[in-house]
Amino acid sequence: MEGTIFSLIPALLMLILVIVTRRVLLSLGVGVVVGAFMLHNFNLLGSLNEIWLVFRNVFVTDEGANTGNLYLFGFLLLLGITTAFMTASGGSKAFGDWAIKKVKTRKGGQILPAILGVIIFIDDYFNSLAVGQVARPVTDRYKISRAKLAYIIDSTSAPITVISPVSSWGAYIIGTIGFILVENEITDYQPLEAFVKMIPLNMYAFAAIFLVFFVALFNLDFGPMKKHEQRAKDSGELYDVEKGNIPGDLKESFKENKNGRIYHLIVPIGTLIIGTILAMIGTGLANTEGQATVLLIFENTDVNLSLFLGGLSAVLIALVLYLVQLQPKANSAKVIWEGIKTMLPAIYILILAWMIGSIIDSLGTGRYLAHLVEQTSLNPALLPLLLFVVASFMALATGTSWGTFGIMLPIAGEIAAVTDVNLVLPALAAVLAGSVFGDHCSPISDTSILSSTGAGANHIDHVITQLPYAFIGAGASVFGYLILGFTGQVLLSLLVTLILVVLIGLIIKKLTTN
Repeated sequence: MEGTIFSLIPALLMLILVIVTRRVLLSLGVGVVVGAFMLHNFNLLGSLNEIWLVFRNVFVTDEGANTGNLYLFGFLLLLGITTAFMTASGGSKAFGDWAIKKVKTRKGGQILPAILGVIIFIDDYFNSLAVGQVARPVTDRYKISRAKLAYIIDSTSAPITVISPVSSWGAYIIGTIGFILVENEITDYQPLEAFVKMIPLNMYAFAAIFLVFFVALFNLDFGPMKKHEQRAKDSGELYDVEKGNIPGDLKESFKENKNGRIYHLIVPIGTLIIGTILAMIGTGLANTEGQATVLLIFENTDVNLSLFLGGLSAVLIALVLYLVQLQPKANSAKVIWEGIKTMLPAIYILILAWMIGSIIDSLGTGRYLAHLVEQTSLNPALLPLLLFVVASFMALATGTSWGTFGIMLPIAGEIAAVTDVNLVLPALAAVLAGSVFGDHCSPISDTSILSSTGAGANHIDHVITQLPYAFIGAGASVFGYLILGFTGQVLLSLLVTLILVVLIGLIIKKLTTN
């Protein structure tokens, strides 16, 4: 069944169950079990052994500890502890009280995380979690649903990172482009130059970011999102309380210090940002041989280790600030434990998401979809659109933008170089755009999981509420890539994409207000 149409079954089954049951752990678990049985021709012992191996490999591989995953788990726990101390010290409440005087409206409350999402372009993981910690006190005060905050975070984090050359994504993509140019003997431009030229060709990234601001300014709430927003405004319930534990939410685990100050939140968050960036630079320099450039540093940085070190520094600062408060406060051990507990749901989802991702990879789902592209014979002008669609399905099924990049970028570059060398950059950009769109739709996307965590939202609620908005951006991008393929006009294609986002948004706004 590997590398055939049957390899799509676990991913499709998991997606259907997520939509029908809204229970992410159950859906992921079923996908893991079904995929394992398919890999081993429904042999019970072989399938159980496969499930054990993919679970073990999340933590320990044959080469030793899976440090990348362990560092990310550690960072999540540290972030939970930092958040708990910021809450217990009264810093979150003080910041919310201050911000509500500066941010006067619900629109402003939504624009704040959108702007932060664009500014923090260094890494998608970092963006997803940091923006939520800063913006949540403000969005909570204005009764903006957690699902809306998660959408704003998710739809700015990956889109801005994928078009930023000075980011963990940008460095990886530039390195991949360099390999593609050499393999296909393309000498018209250097990798960085190619990446910069590809920025306006990434239709979905611009459509997604543009739509976030449009949604905030014009109050475009429809579909499942409208239900969440209406409940938040009417009752003050920012999420569905009947769905159990929400990642990152402390509820009323302890009383906040009434004498907290803004710096009890700002200083730990600032320490997290500065500490993480310095660690990224440090690990990048340590892993770079010869002369180090900015791009090489970010290409070689150890993101998860840097996040862990930044999180550790933030915890230490938050702990010190909490301990020096003179007013009565909760036991520090209790605060730490409550912070840890808030992040456990996110870790459970991540573990199962990585497990099913590993099984889907073994089944060759990505290779099957890539093979379809290679075997397709069509008008070269349709190539960017086809690659956008296939990359979308691949990222949706596998839950990984980077995995899709790794498989599809070399294939797209080779096909375009053979077909029409002028289509190389549009083809590569279409893969990047489709990968981000598919990632936005996938319940096993780690970026989406972390966006839910940062926002303190139910993960499946986030995925379901984000889907209609993602489809608006994708629908507009389809026309953009059609125009690009047939005319080669970059600015016209991007302009049409953004105009379509506005028109679709206005039509939906009119239909939903009648």
